[in-house]
Amino acid sequence: MSADAPAKLQIAAESTPNPHCMRFALNRPLLTGAGQDFASAQVAAVSPLATELFTLPGVTGIYIGPDFVSVTAEPGVNWWALRPLVSEALEHHVASGLPAVSSGPEQTRAPLSPLETAIVKVIEDEIQPAVAMDGGLVLYAGYEEGIVKLRLRGACHSCPRALFTLKMGIEHRLKQQFPEVQSVEAV
Repeated sequence: MSADAPAKLQIAAESTPNPHCMRFALNRPLLTGAGQDFASAQVAAVSPLATELFTLPGVTGIYIGPDFVSVTAEPGVNWWALRPLVSEALEHHVASGLPAVSSGPEQTRAPLSPLETAIVKVIEDEIQPAVAMDGGLVLYAGYEEGIVKLRLRGACHSCPRALFTLKMGIEHRLKQQFPEVQSVEAV
């Protein structure tokens, strides 16, 4: 094998704290920039990968990260049957050469206050990398009168431990750093 040849694709299926979600780690990049969350097949049109995964039985959500995909399935799904189908779909997608997510319109958000900018930095630099290890995503959704609003996606969405992570982990960390923060809520 030449030194320039890409390594053989490896996919590792990993459990997450959410029993309805599995994380599939790949040994190559899927996406640059922020991860993309697809809560239904209808919103997955901009993603050839998510569109393909939504054709699998029982799949209810897809989160595509830089080098992993979190797949959420309906309660009671047989992961032993679904897991090889997801791996096969990932292999097919990588072999196709298509992007995981086609470029779409750039999302813009309102200018942030200095406090909000600092909160987002802590979320992106400290919290999000830890959450991503379990196949999840935390998105900043706003700040109002001492309350930080977050969107939980990927494995975090519908996870039984999400409230614990939100209150005992994220809220605790943000209160520690920012005395103005009174609470953190999922929206």
